[in-house]
Amino acid sequence: MLRTEEELNGVTLLGSKETKYETDYNPSVLETFVNKHQDNEYLVTFNCPEFTALCPKTGQPDFAKIIINYIPRELMVESKSLKLYLFSFRNHGAFHEDCVNIIKDDLVKLMNPRYLEVIGIFNPRGGISIYPFASYADEEHRQLQHERMLASFRNQ
Repeated sequence: MLRTEEELNGVTLLGSKETKYETDYNPSVLETFVNKHQDNEYLVTFNCPEFTALCPKTGQPDFAKIIINYIPRELMVESKSLKLYLFSFRNHGAFHEDCVNIIKDDLVKLMNPRYLEVIGIFNPRGGISIYPFASYADEEHRQLQHERMLASFRNQ
């Protein structure tokens, strides 16, 4: 089932040979496309194993694996735009917990999903690892949100 040009109208980064890598936090690079399977409830997972941001106090780099899970509604995030968005944190000074919550908030605002979670698995620095978890759920998925939060506690 190929998409029409009209359906791909808002997708401008994918296939572009002149990709610009933002090095300062920039949520405006995020793009969406219409979910063709809105009657199905299904999960989409993104794994970004090379996320980088800066410590807001020291300026030292922090490295993490960011996992994004979501159940789409009408709109879905385009993966290349998501990659460029996550790359835009490269010179952004934010604590680990801030990064995960900013990503969650930006994606919820962009897509209005049924459910969305962002997990940060940050490399240890100073002998401590930090694994922030942030989630959003519509009314129908609040139980899932609660269960996923509890599961996150048990997995640590």
